[in-house]
Amino acid sequence: MAASLALPGALLAALLALELAVAECGDNVVVPTGCHLEEAKVPELWRPLRGAHRVPLAPQGATTVPPSPSPQASPSLTPVRQAGVCAFYGECGRNPEVNVSLVPSKVPCLSNTPARVAQGALLSLLRSVCPELARGDNETTRVCCSYGQLSALRVSVGLSGAVLARCPACARNFANLYCHNICSPDQSLFTNVTRVANYTAVPGARAVLEYQLFYSRRYAEAAFASCQGVRLPATGGYAISTMCGRYGAQLCTAQRWLDYQGNKNNGLAPLQINFQLLPNGSEPGQGIVPLDAPAWGCDQAPGADQEPCSCQDCAQACPPVVPPADPPPPFRIGRADGVLVICVLLFAALALAFLVAVLCQRGAAEVALKPRARGCPQRASEAWQRGLERAFRRWGTAVATRPVAVLAVAVVVAGGLSAGLVTLQLTTDPVELWSAPGSRARQEKEFHDRHFGPFLRTNQVIVTAPGRPGTTYDSVVLGTKNFSGVLAQDVLLALLELQETLAGTTAWAPGAGRNVSLQDVCYAPLNPAAPGVGDCAVNSVTQYFQNNRSRLALSAWQQDSKEQGTVDWHDHLMYCVNSPLSFKDITALELSCMAEYGAPVFPYIALGGYRESEYTEAEALIVTYSLNNFPAGDPRLEWALSWERQFLRVVRDFQRRHGRDLSVTFMAERSLEDEINRTSGEDLPVFATSYLLVFAYIALALGEYTAWRRVESKVTLALGGIAVVLGAVLAAMGLLALLGLRSSLIIIEVVPFLVLAVGADNIFIFVQELQQSQQEPGETREQHLGRVLAQVAPSMLLCSLSETVCFLLGALSSMPAVRTFALTAALAIALDFALQMSGFVALVALDRRRQEAGRFDLCCCCGKGKGGTAGAGRGLLRPLLERFYTPVLLHPLVRPAVVLLFLFLACAGLFLLFHVSVGLDQELALPEDSYLLPYFSELNRYLAVGVPTYFVTTSGYNFSSENGTNAICSSAGCDADSLTQSIQLATRFPNVSYLAIPATSWLDDFLDWLNPTVRCCRIHQSGEHKGEFCPSTSTDPSCALGQCLKRLRRPTAEEFQRFLPWFLQDRPTLQCAKGGLGAYDTAVSMDANGTILATRFMAYQRPLRTSQEYTGALRAARALAERITGTLRAVPGTDPAFRVFPYTVTYVYYEQYLTVVPEGLVTLALCLVPTFAVSFLLLGMDVRSSLATLLTIAMALLGTVGCMALWAVPYNAVALINLVAAVGISVEFVSHITCAFARSRQPTRVARAAEATVTMGSKVVAGVAMTNLPGVAVLAFAKARLVRIFFFRLNLIVTVLGLAHGLAFLPVLLSYIGPAPQVPAGEDTPGDTVQGTRLGLGNPCFKDTDTDTDKDKDRDKDKDKGSAKG
Repeated sequence: MAASLALPGALLAALLALELAVAECGDNVVVPTGCHLEEAKVPELWRPLRGAHRVPLAPQGATTVPPSPSPQASPSLTPVRQAGVCAFYGECGRNPEVNVSLVPSKVPCLSNTPARVAQGALLSLLRSVCPELARGDNETTRVCCSYGQLSALRVSVGLSGAVLARCPACARNFANLYCHNICSPDQSLFTNVTRVANYTAVPGARAVLEYQLFYSRRYAEAAFASCQGVRLPATGGYAISTMCGRYGAQLCTAQRWLDYQGNKNNGLAPLQINFQLLPNGSEPGQGIVPLDAPAWGCDQAPGADQEPCSCQDCAQACPPVVPPADPPPPFRIGRADGVLVICVLLFAALALAFLVAVLCQRGAAEVALKPRARGCPQRASEAWQRGLERAFRRWGTAVATRPVAVLAVAVVVAGGLSAGLVTLQLTTDPVELWSAPGSRARQEKEFHDRHFGPFLRTNQVIVTAPGRPGTTYDSVVLGTKNFSGVLAQDVLLALLELQETLAGTTAWAPGAGRNVSLQDVCYAPLNPAAPGVGDCAVNSVTQYFQNNRSRLALSAWQQDSKEQGTVDWHDHLMYCVNSPLSFKDITALELSCMAEYGAPVFPYIALGGYRESEYTEAEALIVTYSLNNFPAGDPRLEWALSWERQFLRVVRDFQRRHGRDLSVTFMAERSLEDEINRTSGEDLPVFATSYLLVFAYIALALGEYTAWRRVESKVTLALGGIAVVLGAVLAAMGLLALLGLRSSLIIIEVVPFLVLAVGADNIFIFVQELQQSQQEPGETREQHLGRVLAQVAPSMLLCSLSETVCFLLGALSSMPAVRTFALTAALAIALDFALQMSGFVALVALDRRRQEAGRFDLCCCCGKGKGGTAGAGRGLLRPLLERFYTPVLLHPLVRPAVVLLFLFLACAGLFLLFHVSVGLDQELALPEDSYLLPYFSELNRYLAVGVPTYFVTTSGYNFSSENGTNAICSSAGCDADSLTQSIQLATRFPNVSYLAIPATSWLDDFLDWLNPTVRCCRIHQSGEHKGEFCPSTSTDPSCALGQCLKRLRRPTAEEFQRFLPWFLQDRPTLQCAKGGLGAYDTAVSMDANGTILATRFMAYQRPLRTSQEYTGALRAARALAERITGTLRAVPGTDPAFRVFPYTVTYVYYEQYLTVVPEGLVTLALCLVPTFAVSFLLLGMDVRSSLATLLTIAMALLGTVGCMALWAVPYNAVALINLVAAVGISVEFVSHITCAFARSRQPTRVARAAEATVTMGSKVVAGVAMTNLPGVAVLAFAKARLVRIFFFRLNLIVTVLGLAHGLAFLPVLLSYIGPAPQVPAGEDTPGDTVQGTRLGLGNPCFKDTDTDTDKDKDRDKDKDKGSAKG
């Protein structure tokens, strides 16, 4: 990621050509031996400098090497100072003091003589290059330059124009600085020659080696101000950064700007020029008059046929910009938190209303409730329930009669469906898990990858030296700087050793059957066809030395004015971090700053942990390898993965060897997925232990412990019940696999827990009810089992049906992982209920036979030979609830306190809901021992720039029309609200837009490339290549007058379509720095006919640290793209379907957080609907009980969300899955107790609540809470923090709060608002008791008596007979 920031700068590798404006080239400007380098490839430009430290200049042309003049100084080499007099004229060979020159050129001859008359070809050329110096037709024009000097100046102005022409005022001012310098007829007034040398080739001639230029400060600063804001579209930076040496754009001033260009050591200036900027009105004496020429402001047009500079290049040209509104302040009421105040008021209002209601009833004893009128709905419901009771009774009796056959059928069905697991496919790709295929981010990603290819793969190393002291370095050239401990030569050599090892390493790719090296997989922007190791895009601080040990060890003697001393790698580094685009530093080392692969290395990519621009104080060195990425299924993807595996091995070895002195953190593109997979494997024993504990608990807890001497174990039955639950899970997953639905690890981890809780609850309810029920006289064993099943099955059906419908509605979620989880959970719960009603009932019948036959558990073939069934067991929990818990809970003084406490918890949860963080930081997915955690920590600490963000255009836009071009570009003449202008304005407010660097623009550089004043776009005019593209490095005479455009204008549609492919494949060179290869060749997607299908413009985000910032960046980028889309659709000829969208590699992961909150609320609301609806129908349309169930579950959810905020559990899709599961578990805690309350025949609400709590509460605690808690507790020891946070913490919260609300709040709530019984106590109805007609549950164990059971039953039968007679 970080590497990609530097890569588009490859075409800027030659941008120091701007400084050629100060170089006076020779006359032979169009021949190979003139001012042009013959090298065409930017990576080769500095390679001639790799040999000797100082390389003697070759002779110019075919002439012999000119004699080396001997330097001499003179106090007055310009004695005559008056208008019309020159200081120098003509050319006197090359400067012997300049050993390395990227553009060899000649120095002028000393000539304090009158200016020459310009006429003929010279005058014509002057009007083209320096029109301000040419007088009218009727006036004589005089100049101080020869035709050769002016020709060289034309070349220099053309080269600078390639970058500066986008701002006409800047380009004109910059050219005028040197037009006056070289050709002004009044040259002697502001020029003072200070050093010359004898030029022996011409007797008496003296070559100028150094001179002073006196400019007024106003003029110099006006020219500088017009160029200060000019942008480089390829990097988003400023052109001035390439023209100010070590100061860069940030610290550049007019004086520093001119000083650098006049420095003979910059590799471009042929001699030393000392610029003297004098305050306005000052006179230096000796007849010197500072030059004070007119200068255009950047918001002014220098000619009638030209435009002012654009807003992007000139702040003065910008319309008034209204700053975006600040984010809304936190909601406050006065000085207090507004949400807190509202929640406090809500609690106060609810508490007051409740207390008033309680006080109004104070002193009035609770009496038996009056019966409810039995209307048609109640009678219909009772008929349905009676039918349900009869159905379950008959079914239970039938299964108990033929248990083996039923069990065999259940096993065959479950086994057959489970066989579908052989086709199961697991989804591990986070994109497939959390982003729907039809989501906007997925569609945009697929569009981008289809047209531009996948995002690059990043491999990175961060090296720091904690505790290592820094040093202070006094540079002869650059002054005093502090160097951090990590910027030491031994550290740089160690880093270079690592890079050399990686460059030579190979990795075995089994699928390809070959070794893979770096050049096989690396991104090589300037040589993609056949890259070598040196062509690979590797960004590192050692690239300032081209990854060359000998250059790093170089030192040289430096004399700078009055100071002299030794310069070494410190000086070169100080220079390069401020001028990364330089091909030659200004020290005696004369080294290039460009990387080995031909692009600049920006300091914010290779360094981290510095303040402002003090790069030498950086605390971290960052090495970034950018590899090509390939789609899944491409065999080359295995190459990249194999090399990354070897990369990790090499860096780990480097870390071990240097770990004592250096801190080394690292990552590869594959690292995150590798670590997650490793963690999943290491945590398998933890999950296995968790399940084993649950199994052991169920096996032990199902037994009957009625006396110290009598223990009836149920291990076999418990294991059978567990097998039923797991069979349901496996059958559900197998069926969905057969239907082609992919699963995931989170489903495998969560669904068994959920279904086990539901299934165990049903197991405990059924078995314990059977244990507490006595077989009636004359009732067979099978009939007894059928009767007990009829008592409990409706309650189990209520819960299972509620949960199944709940999860089916949850499957409406757009998130694939949530949808798959919900479908799996719904099907598993439905199958669990079906298997429990068949297979488990059959197992219970078989266990009952074993028990009556007196055979041992686990060894059913042996026994004591003494059969019989156990008596009514009370278990361990029920006595505690009956004797201690329930009397305290339902005490008249405790009940109001319980209601107030849970109201407070609900209001507190509502307040904390607004403080739950939304998102999932990738660090949470890693184990605490992962090597990626310190890497992410270092990355967040030291990263100075964010990820690239592309603004992608779809098809349907006409770029070639003038209106279409102007609505995109950002140079002079472009629309103020163009695409690139809009993005640039957004970067002014990075806290709102999250953008830090403006977008690169292929269209702007294409227009500059077409500029006829530069030699970029040329066409062969004759010969065998006639009509073909002529590169800038070609000296073929057929290209001499072959400019693509004859004048500066917008191209026609035909020209646009013809020249654009040439631009995209043109290598950037010193002659043409605007070639598009390396920066833009993948930025434009065209079909075979040249029609543009898609383009992209790359900007950069500011550093983003958290999920919230990534989500905010996505939201802001989409809003900006929507505004740009609206603007571009207004351009005539634009397709209404055309749009602009932002894309970066992270959007597909973070898009879910734009909607996860509203989608989660809707999903949870949909899950609550069936809970109310099913309860309402199965409880005889009982609104009160249904509302009590709904309110209790909702309050439990509120409490869960509040605890998430307190326990640092963020809200995201994983949390949403657990919250949906929490609804299902809460149903288990709540619905069974509500059913028990509804069927109770006690005369008062309190008594009914007490009976429901005692009879059903013990089963819920044993079946749900105690089943979950042991397994959840073990997850606290998992290595993966994701498991500990979202499975341990969240499941523990869900279980504890569900238990508290179901066993404490719900009974108290029902004791206040529960419904009245349908018939008063003691009154009977035809056919059966109310309990029997309500849910078919005429279970005497739901009374508060456990003795004299038969007596109670006889009394009930007598009442029934009496009622029938009545």
